[in-house]
Amino acid sequence: MNFDLDDDERALQAGIRDLCRSETNPDHPRALEASGGVDRDSWGALGTAGVFALRLPEDGGGVGLATTQAVLVFEELGRANVPGPLVATHLAAGLIDGAAQGQICVGLVERPATGPAVIENLAALDALVVLDEEGVWSVPPDSLEAEAVPAPLDPLTPVHRVENLPQGESLAAAEDAARWRLEGGALTAALCVGLATAATDAAVAYAKERHQFDRPIGSFQAVKHLCADMLVRAEIARAATYAAGAILDDPSAGDPVRAVASALLLGAEAAYANGKDCIQVHGGMGFTWEGRVHLYLKRATVLRTQFGGAAEQAETVAAAL
Repeated sequence: MNFDLDDDERALQAGIRDLCRSETNPDHPRALEASGGVDRDSWGALGTAGVFALRLPEDGGGVGLATTQAVLVFEELGRANVPGPLVATHLAAGLIDGAAQGQICVGLVERPATGPAVIENLAALDALVVLDEEGVWSVPPDSLEAEAVPAPLDPLTPVHRVENLPQGESLAAAEDAARWRLEGGALTAALCVGLATAATDAAVAYAKERHQFDRPIGSFQAVKHLCADMLVRAEIARAATYAAGAILDDPSAGDPVRAVASALLLGAEAAYANGKDCIQVHGGMGFTWEGRVHLYLKRATVLRTQFGGAAEQAETVAAAL
């Protein structure tokens, strides 16, 4: 399988990267907390750029690309640490009016077998999609009796706890819910790869500019090893995630379930471990609220719980071997 990008794919990556630099604002979490973790202007810009309609057919108002290209786009969104229910809104495009254009925010939650449901960005949601073994369901967010979780781990991902999640209105069948889990898992893995890469870049840049004993700390062997390990983790996760996107587009190339589970497992581990190592390279500055590197670790901690979490993905991979 050839993972080399063609000129169009490189241009797509560069375009999304430039858009994230100009339209998103991940450096001001306090301002975003009041809006439920979503900047509506930036959200609309993502919709205008086709991020949510990327895989819809052109005759349906979409861009007409495949999961392979969507993975590249979501990797860049992860690199910029763009907040909000990106994966859920992308999956709902074409099914819920306004999602494809970025006019609304769509949340997603798996119906828990027991206990409360934990819903992200609830205050910013215009629609909520619930997945279970029977299919895909729509529940109005404003109909929920929700309790805000104080001081969420990721300040850009506020969460609410809902004790009783209604059944809702049926949107799609069980096979569609299974497909959403696979596609959503691949896109979440791509977000993790972007985070892992951003953490690596931030650590390397700081190691070059921070001096101790009249030398950049990047010249010290211990710091070199940390940065090298970060790069290796990110590259391995990237290969697995690109493979998952390609196999979802062409299931004859491999087992989609195993591919997505592997991508999620490696991507989540890379994002989490690289977030920790990035903070270690930054030292005391890595823990400060004014810095941004702590946000990589916090977002990685949230993402590694998505679509089953690392433990479930490891079991899926093991069962497929």
